[in-house]
Amino acid sequence: MIKNDYYTYRVTWSEDDHEYVGLCAEFSSVSWLAKTPEAALRGIRKVVAGIAKDMKENGEIPPEAIACRQYSGKFMVRVLPEVHRRLAIHAAEAGVSLNRLASVKLSP
Repeated sequence: MIKNDYYTYRVTWSEDDHEYVGLCAEFSSVSWLAKTPEAALRGIRKVVAGIAKDMKENGEIPPEAIACRQYSGKFMVRVLPEVHRRLAIHAAEAGVSLNRLASVKLSP
């Protein structure tokens, strides 16, 4: 396994395969199927470790873990002008900025 493995893993059920599938957000093109969620997690972590090792041996830099990245808290979203207008009206009626309204709507 990778030392200090901070990658973002997820295990979910695959109805098509009738098995659990292990996924890694930073390596989105690979997955691992297994009969149990624990085995799916172990499998995808092993695959990612192998890919990262191969990348390093070939002079490539493996992707940075999402958890270790710094985020500014800003991102731009383009919407249709009509949507922008409706959101601006909604924000004004709520007495908040459009940014505050969008932040609240996007928060879990």
